[in-house]
Amino acid sequence: MNKFHRLFIVACGTALFALMTQGGFAHGAERGGAKATIGGAQVTIDYGRPLLKGRDPLKMLKPGQVWRIGADASTTIESDKDLDFGGTKLPKGKHILLAQLEESGKWTLVVSAKPWNQYESSAKIAAVPLTLEEAPDSVEPVTIQLSGQDGTGILVISWGKMRLSGSFRAAE
Repeated sequence: MNKFHRLFIVACGTALFALMTQGGFAHGAERGGAKATIGGAQVTIDYGRPLLKGRDPLKMLKPGQVWRIGADASTTIESDKDLDFGGTKLPKGKHILLAQLEESGKWTLVVSAKPWNQYESSAKIAAVPLTLEEAPDSVEPVTIQLSGQDGTGILVISWGKMRLSGSFRAAE
């Protein structure tokens, strides 16, 4: 085998390895992001965007379970200033966001110190209630919208016809 063929095989192997390590551990979900200024705080949410693929998100969890709000890596919220989640001060920095189905129709947005697959109640840093609504149109990939209004952050999670919405504030 000549030098050119060996070099070609090594280059192809290296390219294949690079492609596998970038996407090989993912479920194929793209990453999504939402940003807003909330009471002077720059807030960013990063999340995976799995596709619905005919599933019913409201039937995927049992009461008491937590949802990572997306796919693959944890959904995170990051802020350059402290935030207030339901009266609990959330220090600036990066934290994990989860949604917990408390009982049928009752959801809570949980800020956690641990990801969904390691979650236990002692990992909860803060929580706020989420309102569940059925939307007229279905959304295929998980979508998170974040907006700021008068110092309040409004978060809307959409998947299928499910809409979960909640709010938090900039800490004073």
